[in-house]
Amino acid sequence: MDYGKYRFELQKKNREARKKQKVVNVKEVRLSPAIGEGDFNTKLNNAKKFLGKGDKVKVSIRFKGRAITHKDVGRKVLEQFATQAADVANVEAHPKMDGRSMFLILAPKAEKK
Repeated sequence: MDYGKYRFELQKKNREARKKQKVVNVKEVRLSPAIGEGDFNTKLNNAKKFLGKGDKVKVSIRFKGRAITHKDVGRKVLEQFATQAADVANVEAHPKMDGRSMFLILAPKAEKK
């Protein structure tokens, strides 16, 4: 067997495999613990738009100053965000703390074929 021909076939197969794969991006939406209703809805609409395009969304809350003592407020905001986006997204990672921020990850719902 010709080695050059083998290498060419291998490259061709790899090119075809790359065409079929889907790159999943992670977009981030930042909230604050004391977010207003209008701002919340704007961020929610942005997240739904990202999810509609097939990207994952990382929703994060940054605690500033003494707000870190009220983690329950931030958790409520994140859970409310997840329930409002439930029609287009599944929760992939539930809210958890990472330093001074809390985040959750939403993934788009699988489309039925």
